[in-house]
Amino acid sequence: MKHGSPCSRRRAEQRLPPHSCALFEKGPHGDQIASGLLPDHGGRMATARSPCNPQSTVDLGAQYITRTPHYAKKHQSFYDELLAHGILKPLTSPIEGMVMKEGDCNFVAPQGLSSIVKHYLEESGAEVSFRHRVTQINLRNGKWEVSKETGSPERFDIVVLTMPVPQILQLRGDIANLISECQRQQLESVRYSSRYALGLFYEAGTKIDVPWAGQYITSNPCTRFISIDNKKRNIESSEVGPSLVVHTTVPFAVSYLEHSTEDVRELIYQQLESVLPGLPQPVVTKCQKWRYSQADSLLLAVSSPGLSSVHKQRQHAREKEREEHLGGYQLSVQLLISAQVLIPGSWDLTLCWAPS
Repeated sequence: MKHGSPCSRRRAEQRLPPHSCALFEKGPHGDQIASGLLPDHGGRMATARSPCNPQSTVDLGAQYITRTPHYAKKHQSFYDELLAHGILKPLTSPIEGMVMKEGDCNFVAPQGLSSIVKHYLEESGAEVSFRHRVTQINLRNGKWEVSKETGSPERFDIVVLTMPVPQILQLRGDIANLISECQRQQLESVRYSSRYALGLFYEAGTKIDVPWAGQYITSNPCTRFISIDNKKRNIESSEVGPSLVVHTTVPFAVSYLEHSTEDVRELIYQQLESVLPGLPQPVVTKCQKWRYSQADSLLLAVSSPGLSSVHKQRQHAREKEREEHLGGYQLSVQLLISAQVLIPGSWDLTLCWAPS
């Protein structure tokens, strides 16, 4: 059993033999169902689809893939595969305010970033189930029994958890007893920043007249990044309307984290109109709360029975410097906010870097 889509990528990377596996996704959320927006894979690589036209999509989380020189060598085969299948293509559209490091190369996904996750899920053969929230994990006769909010428990040989650390610590059952008090304190010290994302879908033929496909904003208390997704992907169609996403600043998200989605949606839209006056009226909107967006403090652990070696490492970059890179993900196990691998008889913990 695998909880969280990035696991399929690790399985592909390790070239594991085929096994029967299941993947439980907690989403879609209530507001996504109520608005009629179609569910999709991906987690923080989620792509929302308009109920008016499923071909109209917008990336609500990661905006593009950043390949560093290190990973260009280490994961070249994966990039070759994704490029050959047309799942990735180079980002050539202008992104104002983007900070580029020497040797980095950015890519976009023509069908949305969730298409990367779908590709590896198809390779893994995993059976994907939406709206299944795992609540307990217990050891039963040498197998892990996974309980969900609804339905009967299921048993697996191996369980991989890839949700953020705070959600893992909420799980009940034997998994809670396997973590010592010292380990729990270390895990609880991991801190995340938060953001909101607002996706807007427009009717076919709508024009958004700006000279860029994306823009980092530094002068607005709410708006941090704007992307016109069809322009970012270099896709123009007379039958599919444009889509736009706006990411908020971290301070704004923290201030309104517990407010209703409807109230926050209106506030973000008001600020967006001040940045882009005369913006056309969308036909559908989707407001996404990223409670656990990026990690401020992390744990790096050596995967070994009993969690014998844990090293804490903190990011000391200023908020502005950290936010400059909110759009790019690295296509590697760094896509995992965290990964706990449970094998009967041992407790192996690997905490990977969150996207920077």
